[in-house]
Amino acid sequence: MKRLPPRPDLGHLKKQAKTLLAEARAGDAAALARLQPLGLPAGTDLRLHHAQWCLAREHGFASWPQFQAFVLARCALADDPARAALLWLRLVYAGDIAGGNHTARPALAEQLWAQGVVPQPDQDIWLACAVGDVARLREHVARDPTWVHRHGGPLQLPPLIAVTHSSLARLPAFADGLLACVDLLLRAGADPHQRVGSRWPPASLQAPDASHPLSALYGAAGAHHHAGITRLLLAAGADPNDGESLYHALGSLECLQLLLAAGARVPGTHALHRVLDMDDLPALQLLLAHGADPNEPLGGSASGAAPLQWALRRRRSLAHVQALVAAGADAEAVTAEGTPAHIQALRYGLPEVAAFLRGVLGVGDIPADEAFVAACAQGDEAQANALLAAQPVFVRRLTPIQQRLLPELAAQPDCGSAVRLMVRLGWPIDTPGGDWEGTALHHAIFRGDAVLTRFLLEHGARWQARHGFEDNACGALAWGSINTPEPGGDWAGCAQALLDHGLPPAAPDTSGSDAVWLDGRLMHFSDEVTDCLLAAAELPVQSAQPVQ
Repeated sequence: MKRLPPRPDLGHLKKQAKTLLAEARAGDAAALARLQPLGLPAGTDLRLHHAQWCLAREHGFASWPQFQAFVLARCALADDPARAALLWLRLVYAGDIAGGNHTARPALAEQLWAQGVVPQPDQDIWLACAVGDVARLREHVARDPTWVHRHGGPLQLPPLIAVTHSSLARLPAFADGLLACVDLLLRAGADPHQRVGSRWPPASLQAPDASHPLSALYGAAGAHHHAGITRLLLAAGADPNDGESLYHALGSLECLQLLLAAGARVPGTHALHRVLDMDDLPALQLLLAHGADPNEPLGGSASGAAPLQWALRRRRSLAHVQALVAAGADAEAVTAEGTPAHIQALRYGLPEVAAFLRGVLGVGDIPADEAFVAACAQGDEAQANALLAAQPVFVRRLTPIQQRLLPELAAQPDCGSAVRLMVRLGWPIDTPGGDWEGTALHHAIFRGDAVLTRFLLEHGARWQARHGFEDNACGALAWGSINTPEPGGDWAGCAQALLDHGLPPAAPDTSGSDAVWLDGRLMHFSDEVTDCLLAAAELPVQSAQPVQ
């Protein structure tokens, strides 16, 4: 495994990846041999992310983003030793605790800890809290028993919060130590109800928001899903109805069970809608068995979507819908626009669910226009064309709600055939919809679906169209390529499709940053997308050399 210098140069590493790619594309045997451990299929069109992945693996990292983050963090720690502990703690704790809007990065924090570039616990008791050094905490409590009640350290935390909100609890190397620290602190008299005000912006580390308190239990059960720590806190009297823990515990069935057994109340938490977002049938059944209201509207207002309507919009399974109906969900309820549940199921391409709901309601025939929409949503071209031949006006008479199905389905990873059929049949291609009022093109780019992106552009989708965050396709490309909401997305392919359909090439930032000028704005993209956008202003590059 290759080793890094104390102050690695990210720019130099990026150049190494580009050199490796160029050599591999030229057929250089040594370069191709370095890429072989990636296990790429024969004939793979080599891209920059393959070379970056190779370089990351050679240095002991699973991915380029992990490697890049490590290099940047290591340089920051080395360049500012006076603030090294605080910088490292900002990796251990999310922004709600550390101040900011970032998520915790436990794997990166662990890697930096293992490299020894962070001050050790014997120099800082708050670092000992973060890593679960129970011996160090025991010594400190023995010297000063009142310490367990006081706020302190770079993040101004009480000790129990400092331990239970450490994201290192997600990692096996630290989980048991943090559990032992919680046990020690509780036995020493720490209040199981310890909490701090949220530091999410517009609040900050210096000015926490006391109206949104974060409890020790939320850290254990909600933020990091540590069942052992959750059990200890509940046994010590922690309140399961703290306004955060239940909602965020979804994703850990064991933590959810512990909270419900301790008396957590489901109504008013939005947990039912959240579990439908996550497609977790056992958790849905558990919530319903513990008093979840299957008719509680989202947000508590009469205009909010009921859980059944939410399940249909999220295209959940027949088992999900049956569980809701069995628990008392009103199958006769309609959406805010007046759409019955069985019609909504058809519109989202769920024929089995629609048939079940029709049986519950005793509904007979389906209107011809809704049968046409249903055929499109299922990608059934033959049926859609047969219905359209009998009634050619169907597309022209699509209601605004029916038109919104195009972007709604484009936001789903398994609805590409339905989207393509709808576009070919004449659905208005720039109709906004989905959770953030994006067009079908915006949603395809956001997910990194290069094939669907190109198809939509070829059929007239405009990259200049605006979405609900007051941006165009460039914004969707920037957010998607950096945050990678779906594994395996091809955002460079999306960028190339946009360039091929009128997006102007990017220009580098003359100040030397990694950002580029595009569409009159300075924007950030992933490295591969940035290179694609910049290369459009240069001469054509040599065609890719397949992997041997």
